[in-house]
Amino acid sequence: MKIPRMVEIPQDISCFLFGPRQTGKSSLIKEHLLNHPHWEVNLLINKVFLKFNREPSLFYSEAKFQIEENGVKTIFVDEIQKIPMLLDEVHSLIEEYKIQFILSGSSARKLKRLHANLLGGRSLIYNIYPFTYLELKSKFHLGFALQFGTIPGVYFSKKEVIQRQLSTYVATYLKEEIAVEGFVRNLGNFHRFLDVAAQYSSEILNYENISREAAVPAKTVKGYFEIVVDTLIGFFLPAWEISIKKQLAKHPKFYLFDNGVTSALTQSLSGVLSSETRGKRFEQFLINEIRALIEYNNCEVTLNYWRTTAGTEVDLVISRQHIPLAAIEIKAKKKITKKELSGLFSFQEEFPDTPYLICACEVETASIERGVAIVPWKYFLEKQILKIISQ
Repeated sequence: MKIPRMVEIPQDISCFLFGPRQTGKSSLIKEHLLNHPHWEVNLLINKVFLKFNREPSLFYSEAKFQIEENGVKTIFVDEIQKIPMLLDEVHSLIEEYKIQFILSGSSARKLKRLHANLLGGRSLIYNIYPFTYLELKSKFHLGFALQFGTIPGVYFSKKEVIQRQLSTYVATYLKEEIAVEGFVRNLGNFHRFLDVAAQYSSEILNYENISREAAVPAKTVKGYFEIVVDTLIGFFLPAWEISIKKQLAKHPKFYLFDNGVTSALTQSLSGVLSSETRGKRFEQFLINEIRALIEYNNCEVTLNYWRTTAGTEVDLVISRQHIPLAAIEIKAKKKITKKELSGLFSFQEEFPDTPYLICACEVETASIERGVAIVPWKYFLEKQILKIISQ
């Protein structure tokens, strides 16, 4: 099923498009290249990989033929991180022929670690996410998305097939390919780490606890988290503080990029999610939606969470140049009490000039309580968030 994506690939400028497997990178690029003279190189094909990995200069020769003899204007290389040395050839071809390269991959980690040529100012970098609510629109179902996620490669499959697909995705891609790409030496340690880390998704990280539960040294745990973040399957949400030094001293929150992956890692693909688990998944869903919208609209804002020493918390603070634009509490509830708004009230006292104080939840109609807007999550995504991040 064709779903229009919010990512717009430039017409003439070379670019990298990064994102986890099955998020729709190749489909988006191929649709963009329809009716465009182009040459495609898929490094997932073993024969192609072996040829160019053995002799990268062959790529230059074959590309030159495609450009000069077939009039190719764009070259698409899929999974470019598999052969970082090809980027030197790409650089030379851009300089010589001024053509466009579209380079996709599941991660920039290997490229960065090997100090690969990222083409300087000659290319743009985009990240792609699973389907968003605004992309799916009428085809979006909240309960389904909270448990099974919105990865394009599995979203429209039948429920029993999705469970198998997500289990396979975790076993083959997350636990094997990511480990190899991240230069993990002990696969068993990495597998246990992922299983435990998923349990902490949407929570403040405690490296010592994860280290103990996964039976992996704390220093190794921190390295594994770096791999997860660099390969875009997870991200940190730092603590908000006026002092940047204090902010860096606090533990971040951690989130995975998709609820279906979280369910697969925590073995919760079957049955009904508990209210506590559903609340965590709802929070992860909305924060991932916001991250995607920020990326797709190229907005210069920062995301944090806020927590006082007394334990009062706000799920998300959106700021620009360290000035808060919005404080957002996320609740998977249809009725909100004043107690559940206590974090926003405290933030309001601390930062009275914050333009937006919002509780995004499952209420049917919007209301205001002491300056806090209590709004349906759909209204928040359709009417409010773009206004906040674009101002």
